[in-house]
Amino acid sequence: MNGRVALASVAIALAAIASASAEPDFAALRVQRYDPPTPAPAFALPDLSGRTVRLQDLRGKVVLLFFWTTW
Repeated sequence: MNGRVALASVAIALAAIASASAEPDFAALRVQRYDPPTPAPAFALPDLSGRTVRLQDLRGKVVLLFFWTTW
């Protein structure tokens, strides 16, 4: 009995390893592949003091932009 349980456990483990290494079917899952981000276009905006800040001046720094509007 213990031999059968051990054999069944090995078979299940091998099946799990085989299925884990297979490429997922993204079309069936309706999931799109991840595309790496592209660089932001060059732009300039005024800061709260009215000075122009260009994105290229902030290279290497973390930039967080908030845009909002009212209708």
